[in-house]
Amino acid sequence: MTRRTRWKAAATFAAAFAAASVSATTAAAQDYQRHAIDGNLPVFAPALKARLAFPLAWTPAVKDLPAWRAAGRAKLWEVTLQDRDDTPFAPQVIAEIDRGSYVARQVVFNLTAVSRVRALLLVPKAKGSHPAALMLHDHGGRFDIGKEKMAEPWGDEARLAASRTWADKYFSGRYPGDELARRGYVVLVADALGWGDRGPLTGDAQQALAANFFNLGSSLAGNMALEDTRAAAFLASLPEVDRRRVAALGFSMGALRAWQVAALSDDVTALVAVNWMATTDGLMVPSNNQLRGSSAFQMLHPGLLRHLDFPDAASLAAPKPALFFAGAADPLFPLPSVQQAFGKMAKVWQAWHAGDKFDTRILPGGHAFPREAQQQAYDWLDGQFGRATKP
Repeated sequence: MTRRTRWKAAATFAAAFAAASVSATTAAAQDYQRHAIDGNLPVFAPALKARLAFPLAWTPAVKDLPAWRAAGRAKLWEVTLQDRDDTPFAPQVIAEIDRGSYVARQVVFNLTAVSRVRALLLVPKAKGSHPAALMLHDHGGRFDIGKEKMAEPWGDEARLAASRTWADKYFSGRYPGDELARRGYVVLVADALGWGDRGPLTGDAQQALAANFFNLGSSLAGNMALEDTRAAAFLASLPEVDRRRVAALGFSMGALRAWQVAALSDDVTALVAVNWMATTDGLMVPSNNQLRGSSAFQMLHPGLLRHLDFPDAASLAAPKPALFFAGAADPLFPLPSVQQAFGKMAKVWQAWHAGDKFDTRILPGGHAFPREAQQQAYDWLDGQFGRATKP
């Protein structure tokens, strides 16, 4: 091959290589994300979900259960972004009404160092110390009533009418708090931030409120968790209450609050959670509320799911007596995911040798706490507290 021929061959190869490089570069330039959001999720959500290993969840390898619980509780408190609060409660009764076997009071007290609130307190007339229940109201997208969803109000006709509508819709026309008071329980129910006295809040405003909690170095969901532990401590401190028998009972968002406060607080000794439990994976499905923001901000702690799934966090309440209800046709909590969560929690109670203290029941209906379920819950609670059940 002559020098000229070699030169032409080299030039041809160089031109071909350059053309190929341009073609490859052009192809690479076209290979990028054309859209990144799909159904309120980033398109790489499956990759993020795959990283959720929940390393603080209980496993059979756990040998020191108290140490495991302490570590889990410490992490749960950490992600609430809340400071310890030992503010004196300084309670004051501002109104009272006789309801036969019990009295209903409006009591004002320091829920935290920065929030003094009005709550409803139902107290049996019988002498002695009584079992007690911290009643935790739901979300429901209705903010004009909060505590009035769980206990009958008085002195405000608009709230009374709204509360009766709520009771008819979800509780078979009953007030869960008043039903327990008739059974001899001291009952406390307060407004969560945004509801009742502590509004006004709207569904659309929840995202801004949550963002501004973050702007203030705090958390909306964490504030709720702190307030619920404080309410439990206040209830347990009352002279009418047997502090060994203090239950947390809630429906819907209130159910999450019930198992959460039982996990965080030694003042709560039993829990009843109605219609809020599932795995994260089971909740992250199209159309589920968990993916919509709004109410989800009330129930999500930043970073929690890097450490514990929802049933793992609830299991920190073990070995306390715990009763969980779910609706077979509840559109918010898919039944397979609920059953998976229940199975996971049951193993933790069994590890504590307290399997008989963990009970789950699937209701035939949807998202409600009907009369029959209430009867089951109250009979179960009486049994856990060593009381004879009442009809």
